[in-house]
Amino acid sequence: MLCMICIFAGMLPMESVSAQNEAIGLLVQKYEDYQESFARIEKVEDIEDSGFEKIEDHTFSVVLESFGEEEVRLVPIMHKEYHRLAVLVTDGEGKVLFKTDQLETNYRQLEQLEQPTKALAAVSFQDLNHDGLTDIVLITNCENDTGEYAGRNYKVGDVLFQSDGQFYRDWRISDKINRFSMNKSADFIASYVRDGNSTEILYTATTLKELLDNGFRIIEEQDYSRNFEKQGKLRVVPGIIRMAEYDVFMIYLVNEQGAIVWSFQPMEDYDNLYALKGMTCRDMDGDGLKDIVVLARYSYSGPEGELLIDTKCDIYYQRTDGFEEDTEFEESYQCTEKDTMAGLVEIIREYWGWVKEE
Repeated sequence: MLCMICIFAGMLPMESVSAQNEAIGLLVQKYEDYQESFARIEKVEDIEDSGFEKIEDHTFSVVLESFGEEEVRLVPIMHKEYHRLAVLVTDGEGKVLFKTDQLETNYRQLEQLEQPTKALAAVSFQDLNHDGLTDIVLITNCENDTGEYAGRNYKVGDVLFQSDGQFYRDWRISDKINRFSMNKSADFIASYVRDGNSTEILYTATTLKELLDNGFRIIEEQDYSRNFEKQGKLRVVPGIIRMAEYDVFMIYLVNEQGAIVWSFQPMEDYDNLYALKGMTCRDMDGDGLKDIVVLARYSYSGPEGELLIDTKCDIYYQRTDGFEEDTEFEESYQCTEKDTMAGLVEIIREYWGWVKEE
């Protein structure tokens, strides 16, 4: 039976098939060369010749129980061309005792050798699975060159669990850490992996009761009901779940039966809700339908670990079949900490052609 690739190839001009096969062959050869170079790293001195560089500021001496009582060295390395991260454990003389490049950050761009990892943001040593052995938490900073999120920095978290002189990953844990934005810090990851806390309910709950039963705290001063013309009467419910030192912010629209009919994530990839400055439900774009405007300040860690704070405005326009997030106004206006909700309403309406009220 012919494979699907063969069938597809049969539909293409011979030149296209040849070019495609040549590209695949080149990629396979590059990956084999990369694997061979990584396999040749047997001591610290081999790092440079294998196309990698040591990440000095995240190289640590640490006691890892299953490697013996003496301190060993954790040596993170990055491939210079392909930006793939790897981790070495070496003895005091630089001999490699363990190494792996099977890390979550190396799977951001599937079927590609080059990855978007820009830097190793954090390394932490903690016993996360309560077996008495020290595990390793890794957080990287990534940035895509192309695609919808091109140019936007984001974090990728991972955990290496220690066992019998080696480490292993549980891909299910790594997937949830990153899919549900629990990768903001090592403490955030530990709160999930070690303590069993989670933000998953923010994305999977179908009722307000589910949220409240799992620690969701309503921001009561912005909790109210509105009649949305196309959606009916709905309760606007903003709130947070607290994990480690972070407040994770979401907004829900809840019907009179308590079911969640819509949700919004204005916080996006920021670390923490620093302050909710205001919310309003008014027609912004002049179509006669109430929209939702959110003005908030969010905090995050800078490249050197410094605390940074941004002020951000989000607009969700009501449409016949739900709500549509703004992209146009956001590109034309940069919020500052001096902005107020009343002032923003005027600016947004003016953008959409409303006559300014005297």
